[in-house]
Amino acid sequence: MIKLIRKASAFEIVNHWVMAISCIVLAVQGYGFLFHIEGIGSFFGGFATMRALHNYFGIAFSAALFSSLFLYLREAVTFDADDMRWLAVLGGYLSHKVTTPPMGKINTGQKLFYLAILAFGMGIAGSGFVIWLMASAKQPVMYSHLIHNVSFVVLMFALPAHVYLGTFANPGTFRIMIYGTVPYDWARTRHPKWVAEMESGEHKA
Repeated sequence: MIKLIRKASAFEIVNHWVMAISCIVLAVQGYGFLFHIEGIGSFFGGFATMRALHNYFGIAFSAALFSSLFLYLREAVTFDADDMRWLAVLGGYLSHKVTTPPMGKINTGQKLFYLAILAFGMGIAGSGFVIWLMASAKQPVMYSHLIHNVSFVVLMFALPAHVYLGTFANPGTFRIMIYGTVPYDWARTRHPKWVAEMESGEHKA
């Protein structure tokens, strides 16, 4: 029987899917607005209806992003010598011949990726609320459109990269966001410092 270890709580799984689904819907709607694609507008009941839905999906995304602060931020801003060594070999993504240093619950790349998503996610969410709630404030809305569009472009590059790295590039990772657990041997190979902390009772999943 395969020994499993819990890596994500039920709340973390739900929060992840709320963020993922709302982000995908917002992205599709964003393309529809940006290029005025009639088919996308029609799918959501017309551009006026899509705009209202866009605002409410934005609330869901913002709430999930805010909740993620309590799940990942502390880990994401904690760097040590092993993180520096991970960066030196780029996590072994470019060569299987290098030896990657031991990692905690999330590796260095995941830390940096989360911080980038957090920064641009806050940018797109904050600017979206300004566009929605301060429509008559011409200059703030103008700058907000710029921030919103730049953040949109960055996130649209990040989203497929995240999906790829969380599935095909790292087999076994996707099950975390379904079941919340991973095989013990898998975790010990990829996150030995975290497993050691769990076993010593210093860290709670």
